[in-house]
Order: sequence, then C-alpha cells, then structure tokens
Amino acid sequence: MRIRGDLFWSWADPTLHHRTHDETLDDGKHIDVQVRLSRTGATQMFIGIYANSGIALHEEAYDTRPGESMTRALAWGVGRARRIATEVEPRMPLPLKRKVNAVACAK
Repeated sequence: MRIRGDLFWSWADPTLHHRTHDETLDDGKHIDVQVRLSRTGATQMFIGIYANSGIALHEEAYDTRPGESMTRALAWGVGRARRIATEVEPRMPLPLKRKVNAVACAK
C-alpha cells in the first residue's frame, strides 16, 4: 500500500483519461508514473517514488509536457523515475539538531 503525499492528492483526477506505469525495482522501491490529458488537451504527468514500506520518497507533477504525446511523456517519466529512485535514500527520522558554536582554528 502506498502512502501518497499531498502533491499526489492535489494532482489526482480519476475522471481524466490517463495511463500508468507501476514498477518495483530490485531494491524494493516502487515507481508510479502517470500521464493524462487535461481538460484542455495538455499532456500532464505525475512521478512518485515509494519505499518498500509504502512511504513516499519523492513526488513531482508536471502541469504540461509541451509537444509530447502521452506515450512519449510516459517513457520519459519512467526513465526519470528510475534515475531519481537510484539517488533517493529511504526517509529516516531526522536527528535532533544541536546548535554548535563554530570556532576558528589557526595553525
């Protein structure tokens, strides 16, 4: 089960014609790429990368992919999602930050 981020929910519109590519990578991450035609005929795209646990690691959306068909945008998006997935580390709780006074050292 995926835990979608706010970006996905603001982008989602199941009434629009769309195509989807779902893939599980060797490291267990899931990629979800969706393309659709807007009501004005623009090709739009959503890219999501999710950890094996379902937590969203990265989401991005494009309001328009000028000059691209849904097929071409989907192919580009899958390539981008795969590249991002290899760079993104799973989200971990952030450590508490401490304020440290910087001291200049002279040798």
